[in-house]
Amino acid sequence: MECLDQGIQFIKGVGPKTAEKLSSLGITTVRDMFYHFPREYDDRRKSKQISQLINGEKITVFGNLAGSPKLLRLRSKKTILSASIKDSTGMLNITFFNRPYLKEQLLAGSRVMVNGVVKKTVNGFEMINPILELVDDVYDGNNVIVPIYPSTFGLKQNQIVKIQRYLINNILCSIKDYIPKEIRAKNKLCDLAFALENIHFPKSSKEYKVAKYRLVFEEFFLLQISLIKLKRDISNNKISSPLISDEGLKELRESLSFNLTKAQDVTLNEIVADMKKSTPMNRLVQGDVGSGKTIIAIFAMLKCYFNNHQASMMAPTEILAEQHYETVSKFLEPFGVNVVLLTGSTKRSIRKKHIEGIANGSVDIVIGTHAIIQDGVNFNKLALVITDEQHRFGVRQRASFETKGNSPHVIVMTATPIPRTLALVLYGDLDISIIDELPPGRKPILTTHTPFSERQTSYDFIKKQVQLGRQAYVVCPLVEESEKIDVVSAVELADELLCTFKDYRVGLLHGKMKSKEKEEIMREFKNHKIDVLVSTTVIEVGVDVSNATVMLIENAERFGLAQLHQLRGRVGRGSSKSYCILICQNKTAVAKERMSIMTEVNDGFVIAEKDLEMRGTGEFFGVRQHGLPELKIANIFEHRKIMKKAEEQIKDLVREDEYLKLDKYPELREKLNANLHKFLSC
Repeated sequence: MECLDQGIQFIKGVGPKTAEKLSSLGITTVRDMFYHFPREYDDRRKSKQISQLINGEKITVFGNLAGSPKLLRLRSKKTILSASIKDSTGMLNITFFNRPYLKEQLLAGSRVMVNGVVKKTVNGFEMINPILELVDDVYDGNNVIVPIYPSTFGLKQNQIVKIQRYLINNILCSIKDYIPKEIRAKNKLCDLAFALENIHFPKSSKEYKVAKYRLVFEEFFLLQISLIKLKRDISNNKISSPLISDEGLKELRESLSFNLTKAQDVTLNEIVADMKKSTPMNRLVQGDVGSGKTIIAIFAMLKCYFNNHQASMMAPTEILAEQHYETVSKFLEPFGVNVVLLTGSTKRSIRKKHIEGIANGSVDIVIGTHAIIQDGVNFNKLALVITDEQHRFGVRQRASFETKGNSPHVIVMTATPIPRTLALVLYGDLDISIIDELPPGRKPILTTHTPFSERQTSYDFIKKQVQLGRQAYVVCPLVEESEKIDVVSAVELADELLCTFKDYRVGLLHGKMKSKEKEEIMREFKNHKIDVLVSTTVIEVGVDVSNATVMLIENAERFGLAQLHQLRGRVGRGSSKSYCILICQNKTAVAKERMSIMTEVNDGFVIAEKDLEMRGTGEFFGVRQHGLPELKIANIFEHRKIMKKAEEQIKDLVREDEYLKLDKYPELREKLNANLHKFLSC
């Protein structure tokens, strides 16, 4: 076993309690620890003597404790700890609130480092709650750049630094660099040992930049080559059923009451061409809410039917599966297609009948939830699998779905607009089709931004809409009231709105409810048994309720732009004019900019690009939901040039070795195989 795969609990200085705390940060191995990068650095080379301090500056000071600290205990059980440090030029007072344990650690004469904001008082210079370190404990002088790590309760920075120091000094020299020398030289990359040492303990900004460049390149390179390798393996090892006949497609097109957009036409042609090949199609179809992805999926399913094969479509919720079933049935049953619905709620007798029909081939198309991939569901001649809202399924779930057939063609669909740069990374194992235009006649949703103080005006507007026979969503960021975050909760707001809308029917929906409860609430809303639905973001991916015309979002500043756009897309599904109202408490410049973007821009791809730019990839999209590793140091927006270099290097490798067998580079092959195993186990 490579030393990087050794359990962190076996490292000197890491006891069971520390190992447990590290585990909460996702650190279980030496590799995890090495790749737990600092979130920022404290450049303590820029220290000053006490006589040089300036009021209001943030600075580092080294000195010795002048006497023992004094501890004052207040009646409220709070404490104040005061001490002084001195150097050859003067004295600095330091004060700590509610940190009584420091009294035992700080002994008179100890050499310490303090870092914080200097305040000039009548008694001289003072720092309140500064960062404090015993110099002899971790550092060997004042000429250091100190890493500051993401941490958790009870895990001190000193502990993390000590562990990283130990690994650098004792294990780093034995790790293997899986990026070959030729590739490192071509791309001006330092070796892995240098990169890891200098990302944790850089001696200068130059060495830090060299280390970071290598690690950013490595992250993009490894992620993209893993996905391309996965794609190559699928193409190389699987033979799918070529569906040659286009019978029925022209008739379906002529039966539609609308024309396909240019983007839909392009996507449909790509899919039809792929399905005629003997290698299985793996294609992502992404498009904004209402762009018409489902009808393209229906064309693909009809193509399977006229080529004597089966198709199946999986949705993340029962009610969304039911909606797809109704839509697919409406379009395809006139052609004689036998469409069935299979979910967890399907009655046992009906389920048994459907499973028999799926197995003997009398069922042509199956629409359902994860119930489709359960044991006992066996297809006769499955040629196409479709997953809707792909990011709601892990790689393993998708793989399970695909094994139901003999290397079936695959379409994954998402209504979450993803910038192409991010899509290429998240879905590098798929070809990508983008439906980037809405059908003609689709009315834009009028979006407004309302300050928190004027909420009542927005509620009055909802009442008028309900009086007209319409329905409304009210979305909150939290389920229950939080003492730490001053935002309105769904439970709290539902209680309030029961009074505000006492003459109307108010429903509550949140993620802590059982699946059946959530499904039932959404059915009631769809059937207009509820006028105002108070919800958390569980309705982000929901059913079409054409009668819903208002989406009011409380504490809109707490949502990402892409998520706000997704929520907004829940209305505007019918012919009536629809509205999105953003209630915002935060008055910062960033919050104002975000609200301005939402009120001025309706294009989901433009919004997604802005969201990626403002928040970075970590928060933009739950990368872990895809079964892919989180980008720890790379940022797709900030590091596009490095990502491009990684792409170019991979293209060179593919030209040299089409299926990336990598016999020439055994260390890279070993690393790649480990990564692919990780993807498929997620």
